[in-house]
Amino acid sequence: MDRGLYIAMSGAKEIFLAQGINANNLANVNSDGFRADFEQARSMPVFGAGLPSRVYSMTERPGTSLKPGGIHTTGRDMDVAVQQPSGWIAVQAKDGSEAYTRAGDLQITPDGMLVTGNGLPVLSNAGPITLPPYQSISIGNDGTITVIPVGDNPDAAAAITQIKLVEPSQDQLEKGLDGLMRMKGGGAAPVSANVTLISGALEGSNVNPVESMVKMIDLQRQFEMNIKMMKTFEDTENAASQIMKLS
Repeated sequence: MDRGLYIAMSGAKEIFLAQGINANNLANVNSDGFRADFEQARSMPVFGAGLPSRVYSMTERPGTSLKPGGIHTTGRDMDVAVQQPSGWIAVQAKDGSEAYTRAGDLQITPDGMLVTGNGLPVLSNAGPITLPPYQSISIGNDGTITVIPVGDNPDAAAAITQIKLVEPSQDQLEKGLDGLMRMKGGGAAPVSANVTLISGALEGSNVNPVESMVKMIDLQRQFEMNIKMMKTFEDTENAASQIMKLS
């Protein structure tokens, strides 16, 4: 009895965790540049003294879906979308490390720093980008930022810096708990001249809401099945105990 109860219990626990991963994907269906997480479960033997007669279920997050999301036009000068499916915008994470995102909803802070919509500094090859006061700004397809300084005429447009765009191979990247991509083992990816931006547009999430909802329903049914199995094992054990009392 205890073997079946343990398997059903561990299965219910790990399915609950899988629901959390799927729910996080659904919660970010409208987040620009979001990449969905995969989840899967597998059986694992319990190692220790005695015979290997116990197993348990384990949910894993084996990777992240790197397929591109849909690109929609916004018309805003500071919005950019990465055109290549394997390209990324370099940003400075909160821990100070270099990380990569596809969210191109760029903003400028009061002190002139270029940041993403959630406040992460955007990087050039020389570090975080800070812009001088300007009356007009544009971002080129190669990430070059051009401004017209305050008080100057349009002929005074000057290229200030260039956004760092990278294109590492997919097997070199891993997703952190903060939702940003990083190089496995740390380090920074080199600048890629092949990556281009689409100005006035944003890339949406790559989460398919219909597939995620169907998956959530399937996980809920699996969870309920494991709970029913636990109840069945409990009833069977109680019945066996009653028989032993009668005997």
